[in-house]
Amino acid sequence: MSIRPTSSFLSLNWTLQPAILGTMRRFILPLTLSSLFLCPNFMGAQISLTTAVDLALRISPRVQGAQADVIKANAQVSQTLDAYVPSITVGAGLGQAYGFSPNPPTLATVSGGGLVFNASQSFYIRSARAGLNAARLALEDAREAVAQDAALAFIALNHDQQREQAIDQQAGYANALATIVQARVDAGQDSPIDLTRSKLTAAELRVAILKAHDDVAYDREHLARLIGLPPTALSIDPDFPVSPVAFNASEPTAAHGYANAAVASAFASAEARRQQAAGDARYHFWPEFNLVAQYQRYATFTDSFAALQKLNGTIKADEGVFGVQIILPILDKGHSAKARESAAVASRTFHDAQSAQMDALDGQSRLRHSLAELQAQGEVATLQQQLAQQQLDVTRLQLQSGSGDPNAPQMTPKDEQKARIAERDKYLAVIDASFQLHQAEIQLLRQTGDLETWLKPATTPRPTTVSVPQ
Repeated sequence: MSIRPTSSFLSLNWTLQPAILGTMRRFILPLTLSSLFLCPNFMGAQISLTTAVDLALRISPRVQGAQADVIKANAQVSQTLDAYVPSITVGAGLGQAYGFSPNPPTLATVSGGGLVFNASQSFYIRSARAGLNAARLALEDAREAVAQDAALAFIALNHDQQREQAIDQQAGYANALATIVQARVDAGQDSPIDLTRSKLTAAELRVAILKAHDDVAYDREHLARLIGLPPTALSIDPDFPVSPVAFNASEPTAAHGYANAAVASAFASAEARRQQAAGDARYHFWPEFNLVAQYQRYATFTDSFAALQKLNGTIKADEGVFGVQIILPILDKGHSAKARESAAVASRTFHDAQSAQMDALDGQSRLRHSLAELQAQGEVATLQQQLAQQQLDVTRLQLQSGSGDPNAPQMTPKDEQKARIAERDKYLAVIDASFQLHQAEIQLLRQTGDLETWLKPATTPRPTTVSVPQ
């Protein structure tokens, strides 16, 4: 490798062997990709709601655990089907026996066998397949749960940042009000009680600022842990996608024929238990057929084989057996009790799934009714904030040009600061109402199993706040 300096940069020329290229792909490339998360450009980039949820789904231990359950259930299906595939083992029994032994040492032993017919096996196969379906639905529900956690953490951070900004503005207005009242007290225009009230307002807002800072820091760290980014590199896009829920919808949506994926998984688990119980019940007086095959090559040079050959002259060095083993269970109390237990478990699992369906539908209905109320409350809060803004504009105009009526009370800078503080109070109510509405929307989408589906095409932004007055 040679390094040749030029007028503006260093030019690197080298010839790499394939082994070195492989090393670079394995180590240098991942290091380069990981360093992107620490570069200043990335730290300044804003993360959207969809991106945050996608990152959370990629690293979530809950999702990874559900994926492992799917792999396990898939293996269980293969295990029930492989019962019909003959198994073959190869071994040997080398050594020397002293005295008489009906089983002389063998140079090679090959054994094979498999299930030919079992009345319960078909039920066990259907049970395993239902369990696989339940695991897949549980994975879908786990993804929905993680998406909900990430989405709620995202909008909580956005809400707290907006509150922090508004309260910080309020505190500035309160400090200015305290200064104005102090000057009016010194001039004999206000009483000491007015000064105490203004200082109390400023002190309360300082406490509110500290709480807002703590809320922002906690929510930032929580979201950073969910999506796997350092808190210092986390900057979110304050826009929220278009309304995910139709407010005029009266019928709850269904996932896989049920309220959501969790309920569907519960019914699939109940079906798996039912098939298991049916298989356990088909045991008594049902024959089982097994294929049996074996080949042995005895160690003819041992004393044990020679002694056995003297007693039985027909024994040969090679022996084999092939046939079908038939088993007919007549009396087995243990299996009878197991069948009753499986039936009871299947019944309980099915009734639990029914209860989960009812609870999920009740939750969806409750959230749908609350959405309309929250939307109305948000509209009221927005109108109240607009009214406070208009009153503030009137106060500022009267301060500049007067009211035009010499007999009417004149506006003072003290009135302006009070109007500003009042307007910020209404603005905080707008922020809170918007946050509560978004929370309910996300929770309803989680209940219906549509959250992840909604997040994928969610590209049209919708502002979550109103404009900040100057």
